Amino acid sequence: MSILIQTVAITTKGEIIYDISIEKLKGENIKWYWVDFQEPNENEIQLLTSFFHFHPLAIEDCLEFVQRPKLDFYDNYFFVVIHSINQDTLDADEVDIFVSSKFIVTFHKKPVRDLKNILQQVGKEKTLQDNPMQIMYQVIDKIVDEYFPPVYKLEDLVNQVEDNTSDQTISELMEQVFEIRSELNKLRRTIVPMRDLLYRIISSSRLNTIKEKHIYFQDIYDHLLKLVEMIDANRELSTDIRDSYLSISSDRMNRVMMTLTVMSSIFLPLTFIAGLYGMNFQYMPELAGKYSYFIVLGLMVLIALGMIWFFFRMGWFRFHKGTKL
Repeated sequence: MSILIQTVAITTKGEIIYDISIEKLKGENIKWYWVDFQEPNENEIQLLTSFFHFHPLAIEDCLEFVQRPKLDFYDNYFFVVIHSINQDTLDADEVDIFVSSKFIVTFHKKPVRDLKNILQQVGKEKTLQDNPMQIMYQVIDKIVDEYFPPVYKLEDLVNQVEDNTSDQTISELMEQVFEIRSELNKLRRTIVPMRDLLYRIISSSRLNTIKEKHIYFQDIYDHLLKLVEMIDANRELSTDIRDSYLSISSDRMNRVMMTLTVMSSIFLPLTFIAGLYGMNFQYMPELAGKYSYFIVLGLMVLIALGMIWFFFRMGWFRFHKGTKL
């Protein structure tokens, strides 16, 4: 048997048997069992049909990435699709679970570290030996717990951007804000469907076996509600930060444009006077005067000072210092 297919069986006498062969799983002395498929090859995938006789639609969902977590009911078992999160990329990885009173089968194309840990704990914890539903609860609970670290990390990043303790420029902060929002949206696309799935699980009347574990699945649902609230709160805060920085940037641009406008307005009449006396006409009365040059310069200075005083009275020089968010 492949080392990537792990099995554990609980006998009718309460014994725990690890790495039991697939052929022995349906023995009369087996109370229930757990088979975990990790990165299965084509021959191992065939066991889903040849040995377990799962529905073709469920097997198809195992082989193709399902965009949303789901719950499907079949004759003697139900099929659950959940999503774990890659801690590095925040991409969703699919984990498929088949559950009945006699077995639980987990199927995933990428390693999920918590599954291996839970598998090893079956022989040590009595609660995990009760029934397959307890294993399903533990699997979903551990995967949901892995949602918290990236959410907390992004929350810290949002607070850092808001405080701007490192005195970064607005363009650098805006780049961080958009990156954080992108990652928050990526997490939200994974966590919100998981929340909806848990709501369906705890609300379904067809899952009779879940009544005993209702409070446990309700706890997972509460965790997902908290996660969604944290993500939405951080998205709103990042939106406010983005809008505030855009307003600051726009205000700074307006002040620059106002300064340029003032400078242009002051030099406009001076340019007119300089252009007027720069024309090459032979007969211009003012050119012949001994002090005409100094008179024109003085006139230009007076015009410039007068316009500066006028603009000051109009409030054009009353700039306000920017403040931190």
